[in-house]
Amino acid sequence: MVRTETPLEEERTTPGTVEDSPDLRSSVAPSDLVDPEAPARVTVIRPASRIPRLDVGELWHYRELLWTLVWRDVSVRYKQTFLGVAWAVLVPAFTALVYVIVFGKFANFPAGSTPYPSLVVAGVLPMQYFTSALSLASMSLLSNLPLVTKVYFPRTLLPLGGVLVPFVDFVVGLPVLLVLMWKYDTWPDGLKVLTAPLFMLLAVVTVLGFALLLSAVNVRYRDVRYMIPVFIQVLPLLSGVMFAVSEIPVKWQWILSINPMTSVIAGWRWAVLDAAAPEPGQVAVGVAVAIALFFMGLAVFRSSEPRFADTI
Repeated sequence: MVRTETPLEEERTTPGTVEDSPDLRSSVAPSDLVDPEAPARVTVIRPASRIPRLDVGELWHYRELLWTLVWRDVSVRYKQTFLGVAWAVLVPAFTALVYVIVFGKFANFPAGSTPYPSLVVAGVLPMQYFTSALSLASMSLLSNLPLVTKVYFPRTLLPLGGVLVPFVDFVVGLPVLLVLMWKYDTWPDGLKVLTAPLFMLLAVVTVLGFALLLSAVNVRYRDVRYMIPVFIQVLPLLSGVMFAVSEIPVKWQWILSINPMTSVIAGWRWAVLDAAAPEPGQVAVGVAVAIALFFMGLAVFRSSEPRFADTI
């Protein structure tokens, strides 16, 4: 028997079940309803814990639901579009082109020893993932209102699914960077390319912390949908997408390191382009802020979770 504990939720009944129909009760045997080989699962409803805790076992039990939500969003994302998944390549390519012309040619932003087009594209791809994931995951509870109000499942699956969906766009957009790496001969040197997934993991932790916090706040206050576009517009400048962070004054490097995406972009460039290595102390600051943000978002989300169905 598998015993799981869940936060306190409003008890709901579904009409039309076997227990509600006398005809079905008489015609269906218990052995037809329950698989004798399947382990029994008991759900214990309890008050939500004040400690920010992520129930990994429960999330694993509902993993098929997570993949269903992810696949649904991926398939709907480009449904009835003329170019389809090609937008995942065109969006970062056009964005990088504008940055190269405006900030590279006219503003002459510093790029160090790395060719500016490669530098910009290597920064645009992680940033494009972050902004897409933040926009999708922060609205995940409102976008799935019937599920939140009528069915029990771990609500953290919704922001988590919103964070995973843009990874498809990130992977599809990688050929743009590979073409520039071939053109400018900026291939990674040594085994440091193996650290690239670690910097993307830092981006996932950062955006998941933001998503948990904003999705919970958005249930009660609908200002989030207006705040996110403004935040997304200034974030590339605060993350070093248009310039090499190592080329600006050290004082500003430490100020920008408070933003975890600065460490993500600098580390990603170092891993895949053989660009200047990020300062370990600044990366440590970014990692600490990302972890603190994740636990803060999880605490707010878990404390608000029992009231989602009533408030939304």
